[in-house]
Amino acid sequence: MYDQTPARPKIDSPCVNICVIHPEARLCTGCLRTIDEITQWSHMTPEARKALMAELPARKGQLNQRRGGRAGRLRRSSPRS
Repeated sequence: MYDQTPARPKIDSPCVNICVIHPEARLCTGCLRTIDEITQWSHMTPEARKALMAELPARKGQLNQRRGGRAGRLRRSSPRS
């Protein structure tokens, strides 16, 4: 016996599994959606999701780049030629 529950269609999503909300921009640093957009995603129409996904690349500039971390330490400690 096997489950005959109909499969749900896969929902397109901009999620990249980097779920961190930027403290100032209030956007997810991975997908660039707001918390409200993330929570409403599965309830949105396919057309609304597509329209929102088209807007997301323009939001990238709202996030301030981090200046520290491993890459910053490596740059500071490497000898300059």
